[in-house]
Amino acid sequence: MLYDTVIIGSGPAGLSAAVYAGRASMRFIVIEKVFMGTGQIAESECVDNYLGLPATNGFDLGERFRAHAESMGTEFVEGDVSEIVSEDGNYRIKLSDGESYLTKTVIYAAGASHRRLGVKGEEEFSGKGVSYCAVCDGAFYKGKTVAIVGGGDTALGEAVFLSKLAERVYLIHRRDSFRANKSLQEKVSRTENIIPVMSAVPTEIYGDKKVGGIELSRDGNTERLTVDGVFVAVGTVPNSEPLRGVAELTSDGYVIAGEDCVTSAKGIFAAGDVRTKPLRQVITAAADGACCVYEAEKYLEG
Repeated sequence: MLYDTVIIGSGPAGLSAAVYAGRASMRFIVIEKVFMGTGQIAESECVDNYLGLPATNGFDLGERFRAHAESMGTEFVEGDVSEIVSEDGNYRIKLSDGESYLTKTVIYAAGASHRRLGVKGEEEFSGKGVSYCAVCDGAFYKGKTVAIVGGGDTALGEAVFLSKLAERVYLIHRRDSFRANKSLQEKVSRTENIIPVMSAVPTEIYGDKKVGGIELSRDGNTERLTVDGVFVAVGTVPNSEPLRGVAELTSDGYVIAGEDCVTSAKGIFAAGDVRTKPLRQVITAAADGACCVYEAEKYLEG
């Protein structure tokens, strides 16, 4: 079958695109890497900035998005996209399991993955005290001491969340001030068991069979903090590898596309966290999904 569009990714951007594609009576599928996935939104304890749905659990919000897409007749395909190849004016979407799908247009909404610290012990203790999701793993550290590495919205939000469970939360940031929004910074400053550790760079995560502590470099000195767990929240890496050599990317891998989500490759549109944009939020991802379908329709008509 030749599809009108294939949507790659089932986070807010991809699911929004699915809703709009369904409304436009397009022939389409959504390819998702994780079965029944709804993107990183599922890891958020509380989404408080999505219009009309204040203080909503991220997992629940993601499920609402998916249910809406399903109500539009969306067909989901589980698979890992390995390559996108131009074929007679269309695109062949190849999966790592050998399956492939032919489409006139592509809506690329594969999102981004958690960035690693790249320090000694991180990989060794991954799943043994090193985590990238406080909402997922925070319950294991009730009454214990943890460290969070990062200074943006995600890091401070996770610090506030963990402060309700852990006895002590070290918030480690390499700069002397946080990048998070003022509201989160105020919450952190009011929370007694969150201890900021500023101008500190992690150099090692150590332990025996599980995490025992984290080593830092600060002001030319080496310090060690005894902790039971380390949560890494230092940003994301775009999942754009299948587009390398197909559409233009930035030096750090983001797909170059403006607010219309149009890429340098004809018939390929980028949505959500994977594209170049000043604000990566659920609401902007959902808007991208709608824009992509609008532009895809224009492309197909043209």
